[in-house]
Amino acid sequence: MVTKPESAAAVTKLFFAFALVLALIASPCARAETFKVVHDFTGGRDGANPVNGFVIDAAGSLYGTTSSGGLYGNGVALKINAQHVDTVLYAFKGGQDGSSPQGFLIFDTAGNLYGTTSAGGAYGAGTVFKIVGTTESVLYSFGGPADGASPVAGLAIDAAGNLYGTTSAGGSSGNGTVFELSPPSHGGGNWTESVLYSFCTGADGATPVGGVSFDASGNLYGTTSAGGAYTLGTVFQLTPGAPWTENKLHDFQNADDGAVPYAGLIADQSGNFYGAATEGGKNGGGTIFELTPANGSWNFTVIYSVPGWGISGSFRNVVFDPSSGNLYGTTHCDGEYNSGTVYKLTPSGRSWDYNLLYNFKGDHDGLYSFSNLVLNQGKLYGTTKYGGTKGNGVIFEVTP
Repeated sequence: MVTKPESAAAVTKLFFAFALVLALIASPCARAETFKVVHDFTGGRDGANPVNGFVIDAAGSLYGTTSSGGLYGNGVALKINAQHVDTVLYAFKGGQDGSSPQGFLIFDTAGNLYGTTSAGGAYGAGTVFKIVGTTESVLYSFGGPADGASPVAGLAIDAAGNLYGTTSAGGSSGNGTVFELSPPSHGGGNWTESVLYSFCTGADGATPVGGVSFDASGNLYGTTSAGGAYTLGTVFQLTPGAPWTENKLHDFQNADDGAVPYAGLIADQSGNFYGAATEGGKNGGGTIFELTPANGSWNFTVIYSVPGWGISGSFRNVVFDPSSGNLYGTTHCDGEYNSGTVYKLTPSGRSWDYNLLYNFKGDHDGLYSFSNLVLNQGKLYGTTKYGGTKGNGVIFEVTP
């Protein structure tokens, strides 16, 4: 026999008690679905301390690098398939094959992978490498006269298979370079490196940490983390020619605009570019900015000032979702636990709304994300350099 509640008050109590039970049951599930660790680096054969994110193939497999660990302790290139099973494609030996890869990987049209190492090679100043299956070959070793040194960013590739990138040091004045690497004309022989631009006095920029991006006209765009009019970094454009010419698009001042951009630039379908400064800005944790073409010039606009302090902001490229217009990124060490965050920016009229997707606790969930993100079937993937059960970093998945 069912006894009816004797009053409206009793009904209310039963309702809230039932709601509380549902909340207690549902809340952990909701959190688990939002964030999870999909790979915990052991520091052994699978590598350790990734300082960038991934490129993704049509099957949903992720490809990236770790800066250390592996069979020889000098980092690895690895694949994580859609079932989150890892395969080491190559373990760097630390000699002429390169050491400590820090940039993301890219594909060519045949599915071959390309990347850089910040050290190793024939002269100890880093390499550009290619991986076919599980075979690595060095396309170029840095360290020759004025050709640059220590590339720490990923590469860009054009329709002809030429590779473009930056070195954080070297060049004619030791302030870094932008380079092009061209394949052999008939399939045999050596790749040819050309320095497109050497950063000179520092006023034109210095120490590029991010890579470069193209526009439809073949111009290259990037950032420097130092130099410029205020020594706090620049945004630059390089125009093809003999020689290529630099046009500074912005000098960072550490005011509303931020300072020290380590990230490169990414483009949307309209030809606008987005980037990140690591520190400064109104909220102290760097900025996310937009460059918009306007009558042969460019307008620089801060679209969001990230909360934080010092160099706590975004170290790597943001990612643009063309279906929604949202931007996603990570920060190095801001957030509730000073261990980094994952965030989303959503366009809202003439402004952007900030949404914190995850606060790293600095424990088994990961610590300090230097990662770009990739978006696949509504899920974001990236890395942390440290944290995890062994302290060697993790690969994480976030569902916005």
